[in-house]
Amino acid sequence: MSDTTPPPMPDTPPPSPAPKKSRTNVIIIGSAAAVIAAVVATGIMVVQAGNEDGKPAATVKSSAPAEDIATAAAEEPEPTYDEVDVDSFTIELRTTKRQCFGSAGCNVTVEPELTYLADSAAIDPDEAYEITYEIRGDDSGPVIETAELSDQTSLNYRPSFISTASSSTKVSVKITDVTTRGY
Repeated sequence: MSDTTPPPMPDTPPPSPAPKKSRTNVIIIGSAAAVIAAVVATGIMVVQAGNEDGKPAATVKSSAPAEDIATAAAEEPEPTYDEVDVDSFTIELRTTKRQCFGSAGCNVTVEPELTYLADSAAIDPDEAYEITYEIRGDDSGPVIETAELSDQTSLNYRPSFISTASSSTKVSVKITDVTTRGY
């Protein structure tokens, strides 16, 4: 008869097959290295590409002598700007606050609204202009204020607080002086 007894069991279980390592990291690192190598190679070719003088390809050559180029640069005309004076602007007052007290008059807050009568691009951007104006209609007499125009269009001023004799008092304004102050 044949022996049908199974073979004896080993003392330790058989080793499990080794897990397969993902090759994703290897692919990502390899791709990144290829891209970096391509960028570096392209950069080296661009730097080394040049004309027969060994200068980079981006160098511009001129057939004119250096002194002609310097003379041409010196002959470029300086930009000209308008002469800014009292007649260069119109001014009006904008009432921003009014509080009246019957027959006692009113407290009024006004701000200047200046208009330059030409193209503001014709104003020197490197200058600041102090525009002095006189407000009439205050109980105690004219109020003198100054606004500053800079960068061709930036107007800085403080609102003016005046007291009028009645609610029917007309408040007026007139530019009295414009001075130029460089930055």
